[in-house]
Amino acid sequence: MHQHTGNWPGKTVSNAMGICHHHSNSFLVVDLPGTYSLMSNSTEEEIARNYICFGKSDCTIVVVDATCLERNLNLVYQIMEITNRIVVCVNLLDEAKKKGIHVDLALLEEKLGVPVVGTIARKKKTLKKLMDTVYDVCTKKSPNFSKTIFYPSIIEESITLLQSNIPNTRLNKRWISLKLLEGNETIIKEIEKNEKKSLHTKSIQQKIKEVKELLNEHKIENANFKDIIVTSIVSQAETICNDVIQVQNTPYRNFDRKVDKILTSKIFGFPIMLLLLGIIFWLTIIGANYPSEILSTFFGWIEDKLLLFFTTINAPQWLTNILVLGMYKTLAWVVAVMLPPMAIFFPLFTILEDLGYLPRIAFNLDHFFKKACTTGKQALTMCLGVTIWCIDK
Repeated sequence: MHQHTGNWPGKTVSNAMGICHHHSNSFLVVDLPGTYSLMSNSTEEEIARNYICFGKSDCTIVVVDATCLERNLNLVYQIMEITNRIVVCVNLLDEAKKKGIHVDLALLEEKLGVPVVGTIARKKKTLKKLMDTVYDVCTKKSPNFSKTIFYPSIIEESITLLQSNIPNTRLNKRWISLKLLEGNETIIKEIEKNEKKSLHTKSIQQKIKEVKELLNEHKIENANFKDIIVTSIVSQAETICNDVIQVQNTPYRNFDRKVDKILTSKIFGFPIMLLLLGIIFWLTIIGANYPSEILSTFFGWIEDKLLLFFTTINAPQWLTNILVLGMYKTLAWVVAVMLPPMAIFFPLFTILEDLGYLPRIAFNLDHFFKKACTTGKQALTMCLGVTIWCIDK
């Protein structure tokens, strides 16, 4: 309700900040770009990771989807490696209930070792409980004892050998050790820049060399080190989900998978997608002609009345031209031409989104969009651009 947006320096990904008042305190809430990982494979992930590492926040709220908790716990674990001052917000509990999914929040909190709060974003009562928990974490009334992620024994041994050489920083030495073993120069440079500590000293580089020789003896090299780390995190997320989630409506998931096989198949996926998009384009472009014509007639009637009014009061011709034939007529034309297509296009795409079809469109188009150095997530933008182009023509 009280936020402003802007661009991160040198980036095209936007962030939003806003002030929230709770318990007579003001909280500056920063909404980071949405991401499922912090492994630095995209700009969004780098921005989110850098802010969590160096933004000096009092608390990090990780919003996860109750309907697909396993996928989101991957992100929770990665953030827990950086900081233990987090609150896990399990959102969409109402949607989970509809799908017959029950999440044991108390058991999830016990297994993660950090506060877990269930929310339904549309209900203020659940958001108040979330802010109460955030307040407790920020004021250190709620101590966090986040559980450590356990990797294969040889990697644990390597971390132990290396982290004793890491200089003291605000960041977790264990996490820094992992990044050094990964050879992630981007985050290493960020750590050195923000913490003003060198990670390229002789002692650290010598120890890294020794540890990598130890890993190589166990056939763990740079190429598969990151895969082992990711696999360990995903495996633990899966184990926790099996313990804390109960699915009552299993036929729902089976039906969902059957629908996926059809809508994303190589045979039926594209014909169905082209048919639906064709119908939407037809309704948007052809169907918008009727309300556009009505609006044009209505605005034309108002224009005649305005011209009559200005003539009655003997207004100068230049003033009439500016206000009526310039400002009003331009505004009326834009509204009459652009409003009806947008009023049709966006509700139709909202319906597709609610039905879960937009992610499937993105999946179908992802392979082709990558050839143009983008992703299938740009499908909505492309469709909107095509619509506007057709209207303009």
